[in-house]
Amino acid sequence: MKIYLLAFISFVVSTSEYVIAGILDNIAQWAHVSMAAAGQLISVFAIANAVGSPLFVMITAKMDRRKLMMFSLWIVVLGSVMSITLPGFGFLIVSRIILAVGAGVFVIASKTIAAKLAPPGKQAGAIGTVLIGFSAALIVGVPIGRVIAAAFDWKVIFAGIGMLSMLAAFAVYRMIPSTEGEPPIPLGKQLALIRSPVILTGFGITFFWQLGYAVLYAYIVPFLHDVTQIGAHHISLALFAFGIATLIGSKAGGLLTDRIGIPRSLVGGMAVHAVALVLLATVAKSAAVTIALLMLWGFSAWSSGPGLQFNLVNLAPEASGIMLSLYGSVVQLSIAAAGGIGGLVTARYSVLGVSWTAAISVAVALMLAVIPFNQRRANNITMQRRQTHV
Repeated sequence: MKIYLLAFISFVVSTSEYVIAGILDNIAQWAHVSMAAAGQLISVFAIANAVGSPLFVMITAKMDRRKLMMFSLWIVVLGSVMSITLPGFGFLIVSRIILAVGAGVFVIASKTIAAKLAPPGKQAGAIGTVLIGFSAALIVGVPIGRVIAAAFDWKVIFAGIGMLSMLAAFAVYRMIPSTEGEPPIPLGKQLALIRSPVILTGFGITFFWQLGYAVLYAYIVPFLHDVTQIGAHHISLALFAFGIATLIGSKAGGLLTDRIGIPRSLVGGMAVHAVALVLLATVAKSAAVTIALLMLWGFSAWSSGPGLQFNLVNLAPEASGIMLSLYGSVVQLSIAAAGGIGGLVTARYSVLGVSWTAAISVAVALMLAVIPFNQRRANNITMQRRQTHV
C-alpha cells in the first residue's frame, strides 16, 4: 500500500507537467500570447526538471528521504498557488520552473524509497509500480485536464494539484517510514561516476530508447491519420488502447526484471520495441492491426523503464538518488531532442520517416545494451574458470 501511495502521488505531481499539452489554447488566450509562445511552457518545464532536479537531489543527499518527499510536495503546492494567483505569462513561466523541480524531486525520491521498501528481489517491480503513476499522468492527465478546463477554468486544474499535493504531504508523513539519506559523495567521486564508461553506456541506452519512443509519440496523431489511414473515430480508441498497454508494460517490466534479470528483460523488451516500430511503418493499414501493434509498442517500450533504472542503481548503489535523478534528466533531454528531430524529419521527408527514425534509435539503444551485458557475461565466465582452476 505504501508503494501504491507513492504511485498515486507521482501521478498527481507528474500531471502538472503533461496537463499543459491539453490546455495550451486556454493558456494562450488567457495570457494573450501565441500558441507557439505558450508551447514554451513545456520546454521550460522539461529543462528545469532535467537540470534542477538532479542538482536539488545532490544538495539534499543527506536529508531524510521522507522529509525530502514532503519538502518537494510543498514546493509543488507553492508552484500551484503561483500558477493560479500571480498575473501574467512571465510569472506562469516561473511557476513552471518551481513545479518542475518539486515534481522531479518527488518522483526521484519515491522511486528510491519504493526500492528500499520492497523485499529483496522485488525492487524493480516496486519501481515499475511507481512508474505506473508517472505514465498514467501522461495518458489520463491530459484528457482529464482538457475536460476540467472546458467545464470550469484551466486554473482549477492547478488548484486541484495543489490541494492534493498538500494532502499527500500529510499522507507521506503518516504512512512512509523515515529513511536515512545517502552519505555525501565528494564532487570528484560524482564526476568519476558520471565518467564511468559503464554508467555512460547506461545513460546512452536510456537516451536512444526514450528518443525512439518520444519521436514517434510526438507525431502519433498525424502518423495514425496519414500513414495507417485508420478512421478519425478509431484514433481515440487506438490511443486509449495504447495508454492501457503502457500502464501494463510499466508494471510487467518491473516483474520481468525481478524474475529473469536485467540483461534479458532489457534486451528482449527493446528488441520487441524495435520490431513493433518497423511493423507500424510497414503493415499497419487497418484499424485492428494498427491498434494491436500500438499496444505491442506501448507495452514493450514502457517495459524497459524499470530495468534501465534498476540497472543504474545496481551500478552505483551508494549514489542511487543521483543515478535516478540523472536518469530523469536524460529522459527529459531526450524528449526535448525528439521534438526537434521529429520536426526535421517530417519537414524533409514525411511522417512515415518519423517511425523509421524511431526504429533506428531503439536499434541503437539495443546495440548499446548488448555490448556491456556481453562483456559482463564474458568477465563472469573468465572469473569462474579461474576459480575452478585454482
